[in-house]
Amino acid sequence: MTDASGAGLPATGVPTCYRHPDRETYISCQRCGRPICPDCMRDAAVGFQCPNCVAEGAKTTRSGRTAYGGLRSANPQLTTLVLIGVNALVFLMITASGGSRSRLVEWLALVPQGRCDSVNDPGFYFPGVTSAETCTSSAVGVWRPGVDDGAYWQLVTSAFTHVEVWHFGFNMLALWVLGPQLEAAIGRTRFLVLYFGSALAGSAMVYWFSPVGGYTLGASGAIFGLMSGLLVVAYKVKGNVQGILIWVGVNVLITVVGRGFISWQGHLGGFLGGLLIAIAVVYAPRTRRTLAQSLGVGAVLLVVLVAIVARSAVLP
Repeated sequence: MTDASGAGLPATGVPTCYRHPDRETYISCQRCGRPICPDCMRDAAVGFQCPNCVAEGAKTTRSGRTAYGGLRSANPQLTTLVLIGVNALVFLMITASGGSRSRLVEWLALVPQGRCDSVNDPGFYFPGVTSAETCTSSAVGVWRPGVDDGAYWQLVTSAFTHVEVWHFGFNMLALWVLGPQLEAAIGRTRFLVLYFGSALAGSAMVYWFSPVGGYTLGASGAIFGLMSGLLVVAYKVKGNVQGILIWVGVNVLITVVGRGFISWQGHLGGFLGGLLIAIAVVYAPRTRRTLAQSLGVGAVLLVVLVAIVARSAVLP
């Protein structure tokens, strides 16, 4: 005869292991309650479990990785706080050293082509002067380096540079809202790749389509990349994307209305870069996922870098 759990019972009524019916035992699995012999005992937090329950528990235990292969962050807010801290430090240094007239702005903001700024009239520059030697040969000009003449760091540092407090505040608020959600969804490393990749894509678009003598600054390109990244994640999990689309739409409207002083180039480049990077991360196949993600993201970044090099080649 058998008991209710399916384990065999000999005529004496002594329970037997449900996996080895020929072995008598008085030990039960702490999870399912079925009798198990010493060979089937597996250590658990309390008592012992059978091999089947251990296997089932392994399936249901929360994985140490996100759904897209990244390691889960113990604190998804930490990376965002560090990024905000770096932006805040640069903002305070610029404010303390003269704001819009700070030499830090000249070095950190993105200028496609070097220009000769007027010493006596801040904000004015001499468009006909295209070399540092000519500019500094007189006492009226100071040379401001651009990406075209070697200041490639500006492609990244411009994303950490703010002058106006409203600009800094708005970008950091958006980063605080978007950052932790994305890090929790895709992991810290992939989040950082998305952030910096979007910033670089925005800078590449600025390099191509902004006036060569103008300067561009702010984290908006990276922020727009995070918006498109969150949109991709929400669409993948069949979540409600309406709220994200409304937020994107409002920001696009602000960009269009304020295009005279807002860099639509940086916003568009960041959005497209973030969109492509997020697609590469989120839609990578499960088999060899990390390799597929690396190749996809690498392809996007390679296109961005080629665009930067090509722009330098065509500038006079």
